[in-house]
Amino acid sequence: MHVLVLGGTTEARRLAESLVELLPAGARLTSSLAGRVLGPRLPPGEVRIGGFGGADGLAAWLRTHQVDVLIDATHPFAGTISFNAAAAAAAAHVPLLALRRPGWVPGDGDDWHPAGSLAEAAAALPALGRRVFLTTGRTGLAAFADLDELWFLMRSVDAPEQPHPARMEVLLDRGPFTLDGERELIRRHRIDVVVTKDSGGAATAPKLTAAREAGIPVVVVRRPPAPPGVPVVDGPETAVEWLRAHLPHGPRPTAARTQPSG
Repeated sequence: MHVLVLGGTTEARRLAESLVELLPAGARLTSSLAGRVLGPRLPPGEVRIGGFGGADGLAAWLRTHQVDVLIDATHPFAGTISFNAAAAAAAAHVPLLALRRPGWVPGDGDDWHPAGSLAEAAAALPALGRRVFLTTGRTGLAAFADLDELWFLMRSVDAPEQPHPARMEVLLDRGPFTLDGERELIRRHRIDVVVTKDSGGAATAPKLTAAREAGIPVVVVRRPPAPPGVPVVDGPETAVEWLRAHLPHGPRPTAARTQPSG
């Protein structure tokens, strides 16, 4: 039994932590990380870093390494790898599950402005504010590079590359973030508009509450479409239940479970 998890998210790490206990003795668990973040938090089990070379490369890897189940637990905006996973799983005849955290839902008092892309988000900004808290990650900054009249506070795990806005301060930080911290950040930098992707999850959600409290608008980039026909679950626990149906000999008995190292 060999399970491949396409990871890089908090949910993928939590899933790997559960699977090292669930899988039968002698089974393999491999987590694959794209390698776009320096110093990633590694999950338990085997880890590979780097791309596969598209759908054909992933399909070849699935066959060569005798993968029995593929779980796509990548970021909701990692659209290319998700479609590659769907094509590769179909070609290699490997069951595929997508693990996607639920998206955010606006509440009373939220001033959200949906956008279909980063370019659409950039086009909306001049009418909404002048001091932008940009939390869409270090890729895709070219969409905002021509907005010279705006000032940006850009937060990401790693430093961005050109092209990016000329008037930009970079804040290197990694979630989870606190509500008090987000309130102070908005106050100190006099932020009057926030831009975010609809990543979902609790780790970065406090900025939305802080924006609502401050009465400032939030431009929310909608998620890309998911591959059709792929079953989707919303958390590691439901992914484990799905995987139980694909285990050839059932889960490892409780007495024989081993704890992950570290």
